[in-house]
Amino acid sequence: MDQLNSHSPASLYASGPPTEAKRLTDKLELHHTPKHGSWQNMAELELSVLERQCLDCRLGDRVTMAHEVIEWANRRNAAHSLIRWQFTTADARTKLRRLYPAFEA
Repeated sequence: MDQLNSHSPASLYASGPPTEAKRLTDKLELHHTPKHGSWQNMAELELSVLERQCLDCRLGDRVTMAHEVIEWANRRNAAHSLIRWQFTTADARTKLRRLYPAFEA
């Protein structure tokens, strides 16, 4: 998940009773993506494909979900599926100029 301020256990406490927020928080295992990195959009695209192709239905338990995700990944890898990333280094240097140091020759 990204670093959006609502993507934290605190947002659950703000939206409902503390006991329910605690119950839900105990079930979560959060993994945040780094704040900077060109690969982040590619990872988000791949997770979006996973959600649409594999996780678009109710899965009864964690073991079933893990099995379904592994099978989906195997099918996707066997098909040599690609993400066609078009944001080049030149684009990054233009759009993210403030993040790149300027060197004078």
